[in-house]
Amino acid sequence: MTTVPAPTDARPRGAARVGALPAGSLAQLLHLGREMGALDLAGGVPGTPRPPRAVLDAAAEQLLRGDNQYEDTSGNLLLREQIAGTLPGRPDPRTEVTITTGASEALSVAMLATIDPGDEVVLLEPFYENFLAALALAGGVPRYVGLRAPDWRWDPQELEAAFGPRTRAVVVNSPANPTGRTLTRPELEELAALCEKWNVTLISDEVYAPFVYDGRRHVSAADIPALRDRSIVIGSLSKAYALSGWRIGHTRAHPRITERLRAVHLATSFSASGPLQRAVAASGVLQDVSWRPAAELARMRDRMVALFTAAGLPCRAPEGGCYVMADIRGITDEDCETFVRRLATRRRVLVVPGRCFFRDHTADSGHVRIAFNKSTDVLQEAERRLADGL
Repeated sequence: MTTVPAPTDARPRGAARVGALPAGSLAQLLHLGREMGALDLAGGVPGTPRPPRAVLDAAAEQLLRGDNQYEDTSGNLLLREQIAGTLPGRPDPRTEVTITTGASEALSVAMLATIDPGDEVVLLEPFYENFLAALALAGGVPRYVGLRAPDWRWDPQELEAAFGPRTRAVVVNSPANPTGRTLTRPELEELAALCEKWNVTLISDEVYAPFVYDGRRHVSAADIPALRDRSIVIGSLSKAYALSGWRIGHTRAHPRITERLRAVHLATSFSASGPLQRAVAASGVLQDVSWRPAAELARMRDRMVALFTAAGLPCRAPEGGCYVMADIRGITDEDCETFVRRLATRRRVLVVPGRCFFRDHTADSGHVRIAFNKSTDVLQEAERRLADGL
C-alpha cells in the first residue's frame, strides 16, 4: 500500500477571493472607538432622522400576531408597488423592482449578475469600501478613476481611458459616500455615452437619494433615457427611514436584467425579512409626503461643518448624503490615520481616516470623513468635546 505523505500544513485551503477582500478598516475603527469611549462621528448609523413611529407600530403588530415567515423571494408585492411609486418613471413593480437584504446584498447581487471573473469594472475613487468587496467576490478587476478634490470631479479623458473591451460595468454613487457629491445630468449623460459605446452596465448606488441639499434635485441613472435599460439602481430604507438594522434594500432594473438579479438573489439570501417588509407596506410610510428628512439633515450638516471649521478644520459642505470629507493638510503634518487616533485619544471624538476610501490604505489621503446624521445630543456632546479645538 502506498503511503501518501501528510501535507506540511494540514489546514483546509481557503478561497483566494477572500484574500482579495478589503480589510474592513471602518469596522475595526468603530470597534477601537468603542473601546476608547470615543464619540462616534465615524459610522453612518442614523441618529437623524428617527424611524417613523407608524412603521415601528406596524412591525410590532406583525410580529406579535405571529406573522414571522418567508416572503415572496422578489419581495412583498405591496412594498414593491410602493417603492416603484417613489422612483422616476414609475417602473413596473412586478418585473423591474426586487427587494434585497439591504443595499449591501443588492450591490453583491448586481456584481454577480453582471460580471464574470476577469471582467473589468470602473470604480470612481474615493469609493465606499463595500464596492471593492462586492467586486472581489465576483472576481472582477477594478479600473480606478480618481476624483479631484475639493469638488470631487473626474477628468473626462481619464474616465474615457478607463473603458475598454473587457469593461462590463461601472459603479457610481450619488449622493456619494464619502464625498457628498451629487452627479449632474451632464455627468450621467457622459457616462451613458461610454456605456453605450462599450456595451457596459451602470450600477448606481442611490441609497442617499432623499438627502440632497441647497435646492438641488437628485438625478437618478434611471432619469437618463440611454441608461434606463442598461442600469441597475440600488436603494435602501436604511438611511432614509433610519431602519439600517432591518436590512431592506431594493434594485430597479430592466426586466431582462431583473431576471438575472432575482436568480442570484434567490441563490444567496432567498428573501429579505418577511414580517418587516410587510410592516413597511402596511404602515404606508413610503406614501407619506410629509416625510422629508432632508431639511433636518441639512441643518445637521451646517452645524457639523461650523463645528469643525471653528475647531480649526475648514471643510466643504457636501451637496448630499450624510458625510463631510474634510481636508486636514492645512492644520497638521500628520497622516490622516495618526490625526484620527490623536483626535480620538485627546478629545474622544472618532472620525474616519480618508485612506479607508482609497485603494492604497498605506498612502495618506490627507482627508477625514465625518458623519453628520447624528442625534442632537451627539452633536451637542461633540461641540463640548471640541470646544478647545482639535
